[in-house]
Amino acid sequence: MDSELKQLEAQPQQMWDYFSLDSKYSELGFSTRAIHCGNEPDGKFGGVSPAIDLSTTYAQPYPGQPMCFDYARCGNPTRLALERNLASLENAKYAFALNSGMSACVTIMQLLTQGEHVLCIDDVYGGTQRYLRKILTEKQGIELSMIDFGNLDDVRAAIKPNTRIVWAETPTNPTLKICDIAAVAEICKEKGVMFVVDNTFMSPYLQVFYLKHQYQKQNPLNLGATIVVHSITKYIGGHSDVVMGCICLNDKELYDKLFFSMKSIGSGASPFDCYLALRGSKTLAIRMERAMQNAQQIAEYLESHEKVEKVIYPGLQSHPQYELTKRQSRGPGAMISFYIKGDIKTAERFLRAVKIFTLAESLGGVESLIENPALMTHFSVPPEQRKILGIDDNFIRISTGIEDLKDLKDDIKQALEKA
Repeated sequence: MDSELKQLEAQPQQMWDYFSLDSKYSELGFSTRAIHCGNEPDGKFGGVSPAIDLSTTYAQPYPGQPMCFDYARCGNPTRLALERNLASLENAKYAFALNSGMSACVTIMQLLTQGEHVLCIDDVYGGTQRYLRKILTEKQGIELSMIDFGNLDDVRAAIKPNTRIVWAETPTNPTLKICDIAAVAEICKEKGVMFVVDNTFMSPYLQVFYLKHQYQKQNPLNLGATIVVHSITKYIGGHSDVVMGCICLNDKELYDKLFFSMKSIGSGASPFDCYLALRGSKTLAIRMERAMQNAQQIAEYLESHEKVEKVIYPGLQSHPQYELTKRQSRGPGAMISFYIKGDIKTAERFLRAVKIFTLAESLGGVESLIENPALMTHFSVPPEQRKILGIDDNFIRISTGIEDLKDLKDDIKQALEKA
């Protein structure tokens, strides 16, 4: 593999050189970077929206010396524009745009060799835990431990000599646990292991560090994470019309290894999907602000309702990591989980009664979505593990959209009455 990596170095070198051009945006605000980085007017015709390049292969002036790209599976101008945009939003040097969030996970896990160990937070997206449990461990000989990251001593004790990757979601999916990114990163640095943060729920806009009464550009990489991943399908895309993922990082050697993995397994994103994601990222900040405002009001309404047993939302003082959320992020996000009083039949009646909320999996779009994780997104989690995590039959997850707040609250009110 070392010799093959050396053969690939020339092309990644040309591509990652483009990321160095984005230093001119580094001191600008979030929305300015989201709108302009990777979206510069076309140099030939002046188009203000980047053109979609659909070429599958690229002419070379000399044999074996492409101008930048040689074959679209390895790289593409539209994909590079999005990757520059994503890197800027996550304060990263480099980024990869991939054809799904799970492709991001698989591409990273290709760095592992048989017998190595992954430590993962115990509550993660259903697809992530399914891949880790049923494919990575059962079929590829990788060890896996899943624990709560709330106790840092437990995290430190769970890292073994053969641990190579520590994987965290914060907030977690779907019980919205928050872990201290900087503290876990420090432990990983001490132990010499990679720390991967799935930043999907918070998005690059919200997961910033609060210091001395102002928000700093301190995304997970600045706090010590090795890699940040996203399901672009969610908040970055924002319109429920594209399936994509991304990897953001700072380490050049790791970039080359991940490029080799991405090229070999074909996990890169298509040009048209990159175009859609670029369009979505431009409005990320304003969408997140509106969705979060709605979520705060809905969470408070649910917490006061007699037919609701418990609400989990990082913006409520009842959340165990309420103070950590205020310190670590710009806001609590737009995801809400709650327990409706009753059993699975009660939950089903409630979910069938909603009219504005859409009963569907996924999250992060402009429309409000609602679901029952035990029957939908997390059905593949073993029942005994769901019980430990608190993913009960009466557990409901909401992805708050940007509709009018009154309509959303009225919809929940009438559905709770029918439940």
